[in-house]
Amino acid sequence: MVEINMSVIIQIINFLVLIFIMNLVCYKPIRGILKQRRETIEGLEGTIEEALKKADETNRAFAEGIRAARAKGQKEKEALIQAAAAEENEIIARINEQARAELEQVKAKIAKDAENVRQALQKEVDVFAEAISQKILGRTG
Repeated sequence: MVEINMSVIIQIINFLVLIFIMNLVCYKPIRGILKQRRETIEGLEGTIEEALKKADETNRAFAEGIRAARAKGQKEKEALIQAAAAEENEIIARINEQARAELEQVKAKIAKDAENVRQALQKEVDVFAEAISQKILGRTG
């Protein structure tokens, strides 16, 4: 069997001292570095999440701005279309009024010319009637 003597106790003490020294020299610095790295990664993850939230908010604000700009543009377009339609109606009304006035003038001129021609023909009708009656009577008589 295994004998427990002084060398085993010295080996156990030696082992414990070595573990303590290794813990101080190697394990604690490595654990510190790992802890620092973990904290850095967690900090970066938090920064990434904040950046993603900011980017999402910026995208939403941008989309809202585009939607508002489109709505404003649509309203302005409709206002311009209405203004153009009103102006078109006004121009058409003016043109129709001018056309009516010109038509009335032409009708008045035609009526005046027709009256002048009728009066001129009325004067000549008597002369023509006299000439025709002379010819008819002169032929028969």
